[in-house]
Amino acid sequence: MINSIYSDIASPIDKVINFALAVPDISLLPAAKINKSVMHALRNNKDHCINYGHPQGNVELRKQIAKLAFNWGGKIKPDDVVITNGCLEAITMCLRAVTQPGDTVAVESPNYFGIFQSIENMGLKVVEISSCFISGMELDCLKKAIKKFPIKAVVTIPNFNNPLGGCMPDENKQQLVELINKHNIPLIEDDIYGELYFGKNRPRTCKSYDTRGLVMHCSSFSKSLIPGYRIGWAMPGKFIEQVKQIKRMHNISSPSITQAAIAHYLQNGRYEYHLKNMRKALHTQCLRYMQAIIDYFPEDTKVSRPHGGFVLWVELDKKLNAFKLRTEAMKHNISVVPGKIFSASCNYSNCLRISFGKPWDDNADYGLMMLGRMIRKML
Repeated sequence: MINSIYSDIASPIDKVINFALAVPDISLLPAAKINKSVMHALRNNKDHCINYGHPQGNVELRKQIAKLAFNWGGKIKPDDVVITNGCLEAITMCLRAVTQPGDTVAVESPNYFGIFQSIENMGLKVVEISSCFISGMELDCLKKAIKKFPIKAVVTIPNFNNPLGGCMPDENKQQLVELINKHNIPLIEDDIYGELYFGKNRPRTCKSYDTRGLVMHCSSFSKSLIPGYRIGWAMPGKFIEQVKQIKRMHNISSPSITQAAIAHYLQNGRYEYHLKNMRKALHTQCLRYMQAIIDYFPEDTKVSRPHGGFVLWVELDKKLNAFKLRTEAMKHNISVVPGKIFSASCNYSNCLRISFGKPWDDNADYGLMMLGRMIRKML
């Protein structure tokens, strides 16, 4: 299933109506200004960005990321940050730092399928902790799992979870941190969607409540600024030396030119202006996509109402097989993601994730209308 979805990345944009990829449309990204920052980096870097960079990451980029932490209540120093090739690499390195093959990891479910694949690749065992759109990871469920299993780490996406789209209330984040502190269990926090909020204030992170260095905060610019540059980071707390060593062994350092370019872009204060425009556009798109699902899908369809990010979680009749729906939809060049891949236990077989990262247009309207017809026909 996952292989077939990744094949959509290579599909021509004008051939497939793609609701599958959780990336922002290129029209929402500041390509021209990023290009200027690339040229500035090439002209003003002493070695023209040809040499290896610092293993921990470009110093100026780490300064700028540390400043961004003020938005969510963090007090981070540049030396607390390790630059990675995207957020998934940051999560993987954090997992490697605190586990050994055969260990058990508690993972919020449903969750991004790439995290499950990384855990499997490392020879780790998974205990799925159910998650609610409104309250996030169910803490009572986690408490029971900690009593029953030797949990070595907890993985969660508290802000605009992929695929649910929900945001864990700040008081629940604080309770989660208190729980992992009590049992001395590292918490790996994926905050990749945190900046894409629709309200007035950015939601806080679990890291902002961290007093013992047990929260390992991970994020990137892939969803908010520049997917193809693969710039992510980890703030691993007390485990930073382990993560730095894994980084050196894994790939020595991240590419110099992209780091220098994004550092320059952030230095000039352009990021927040870009984010304001992007949040407004995504909020509008969210409402349009939701309304179309309400109009075209069967009446018993349930759809999430996210306050950030750009994914919708759609729950259909229990009798419907979402992977079969995807297969049928691809015959009409419409791509969606079946819910089954967001669980290690093959749950959510009647669910879909639909991305609204693409601006609303006639193609999006046609695609959702056709999906609605196919669902009705299959039922």
